[in-house]
Amino acid sequence: MRFFNTSGPIKPARHYCISPLERLGMAEVLGLVRDEKYFVLHAPRQTGKTSVLLALRDLLNAEGAYCCVYVNIEGAQALREDVEQAMRVILGELASRARLIGDDFLSKAWSDIFAEFGPGALREALTRWSEAAPKPLVLLIDEIDALVGDSLLSVLRQLRTGYDLRPASFPQSAVLCGVRDVRDYRIHSRSANAVIAGGSAFNIKARSLRLGDFSREEVYALLAQHTEETGQVFTPEALDAVWKQTQGQPWLVNALADETCFRGGADAPRDRPITADAVRQAQEQLILRRETHLDQLADKLQENRVRRVVEPLLSGVEQSAFSARDLEYVRDLGLIARDDPLRIANPIYAEVVPRELTYAAQSGLVQDTAWYVDADGQLNVVELMTAFQSFFREHSEHWVERFQYKEAGPQLLLQAFLQRIVNSGGRIEREYGLGRWRTDLLVVWPQGERTRRIVIECKVLHKSLEQTVAEGVEQTASYMDRCAAEAGHLVIFDRGVDRRWEDKVFHCRRVAASGVEIDIWGM
Repeated sequence: MRFFNTSGPIKPARHYCISPLERLGMAEVLGLVRDEKYFVLHAPRQTGKTSVLLALRDLLNAEGAYCCVYVNIEGAQALREDVEQAMRVILGELASRARLIGDDFLSKAWSDIFAEFGPGALREALTRWSEAAPKPLVLLIDEIDALVGDSLLSVLRQLRTGYDLRPASFPQSAVLCGVRDVRDYRIHSRSANAVIAGGSAFNIKARSLRLGDFSREEVYALLAQHTEETGQVFTPEALDAVWKQTQGQPWLVNALADETCFRGGADAPRDRPITADAVRQAQEQLILRRETHLDQLADKLQENRVRRVVEPLLSGVEQSAFSARDLEYVRDLGLIARDDPLRIANPIYAEVVPRELTYAAQSGLVQDTAWYVDADGQLNVVELMTAFQSFFREHSEHWVERFQYKEAGPQLLLQAFLQRIVNSGGRIEREYGLGRWRTDLLVVWPQGERTRRIVIECKVLHKSLEQTVAEGVEQTASYMDRCAAEAGHLVIFDRGVDRRWEDKVFHCRRVAASGVEIDIWGM
């Protein structure tokens, strides 16, 4: 039985998969190779880049016009800026990979070339190898951006130095593959004591190709492979949930599908359909286990250039402290959507971000779900918000200082408080975006055979209080209507340092133009 792959390149005989070559657009790629171009392939981690390169290698070698070699040079990363030893590792890996396709020239020659040329051996080795090869060489270099400093500069410059010798005395075509486009590299050269732009070190690049996420149709096609082979179906609501929650991010799609279909092992019964509830439960398990993919993403939140972009998204406040380079970097990581409006790339990442940022805060809170659940299982949100209001007044300054994302501290503290309570039976769905001056939270709480939906909208006081309340009430009512929520709460955070808590803290109710009643909490 095939299964959903969540680690390493795909193997079509073993894994459900979307054809890697179809995802890339082969007409353009083959044209670049034919025209002797050097180009870049980039995409976020665990998107399928390596699978694409391996499929391209196999295709080119099967066609017989080229000798195509794939090489992963991540092993040289540990050598940092020791250029000579990095070249030794890269040449050894190249020789090993070439031998796998029946070419042993480098295996016999690279050590002598290295002994003679040292740090510059890569260019000479590629020249001699190209001259000895019976067909034009095509080189696929994976994890190029794993290299740092002078080691990375040396590889880029040696490729550029031999470029005019192609195809007789240098590879006809080369693909550099990594998370980022080479033009965006800012390489610190210790030898030159300067920062070198990747575009200047590798100005022979003809094109930058980005491997995108799955489309909705590709997500459905991937899941349909499991149904075809096992008979186990995904309900229409489950299919929609996988697409909605992942927005086609390949690892997330495969991870959700694997969790729902194979949680009980390969022999799990196939007569039960996969439902939307099963997808949501799978999502929660992935987040709670802090799977490597999600943990690596969360680790990036500690970087200042990521914080500068993500923090105003979480707070909703209009800020422009981040640069175009910051924004492009966070997009290259896959954390932010590629298109406008500026937003977290998908709902799963949007859930991971605040949970990661509030993980320590949640652990330090002493709140208990039982304090806010009635005898009939109903979540008493008014009592819960009253408790948070008191907690925020007494402890907010101390707690907000703990957050690296201080500008979004109040919103994060409320989410930590809610998450601590809701973890025991419900869930929180979140929406936030730059310049909206608000964060939308939807608490989904199962109560017997029915499910309650409660909107909690956080808004930063940025006009007069009356204007902010009036605007917030209508926004909350609109969000309630969209979510089919039965109750709404508007939380207004007053960040003014010159106002007393007695003036900030209040609770009242207003009726929106649509007729729904909304609780308003000042803090």
